[in-house]
Amino acid sequence: MALLLVSGLVFHELAEAVMGQDAITVLDVQVAHWFNAHAVEPLTSLMYAISAVHSVAGMIVLFCGLAWYLWRAQARYWLLALAFAVPGGMVLNVALKFFFQRARPVFEEPLVTLATYSFPSGHTTAATCFYGLLASYLVIARPAWSVRLGTVAGCLMMVLLVAFSRVYLGAHYVSDVLAAMAESVAWLAVCITAISTLRRRREGKTV
Repeated sequence: MALLLVSGLVFHELAEAVMGQDAITVLDVQVAHWFNAHAVEPLTSLMYAISAVHSVAGMIVLFCGLAWYLWRAQARYWLLALAFAVPGGMVLNVALKFFFQRARPVFEEPLVTLATYSFPSGHTTAATCFYGLLASYLVIARPAWSVRLGTVAGCLMMVLLVAFSRVYLGAHYVSDVLAAMAESVAWLAVCITAISTLRRRREGKTV
């Protein structure tokens, strides 16, 4: 509940600041144009690759791979959480995009050109939901603290890389990716809490 409230509050504050054209929007433009002016190889190609892996097609592959693993591990409740968290988070993101209708960054020589809305970032949303759920599962399923810490660090790094790639390529502003992470953490908290509650109730009935 605390995680849901905090992440929800962060998203609300970011959304208000963006829609109100507060100081963060000036920072957004400055950062976007700085990266556009300083894009270099091979970093640009690496950012393209990271974004491609976490596109809709890439997320379907990652989703199916984790779903297969959870099925083989007989982690049925985690599989159900995955089924709600990632597709549900992506649908929620699309709804939020159409609600806020923020235009994407504009450059004279863009690295990417997209016709959809900018706020919040879809790639970052999908990555946060996916890696957030993966980290939550492995922290609970693996008793060794070294594995737990390594898992959290690795998943956090992947989320940050995806977020950075979207800002670097000029597909999103900084506030877009921050809002996407906040939105996804809130949604993930709802999904995991709901599935955990369902599991406890069903196990309680069988006792």
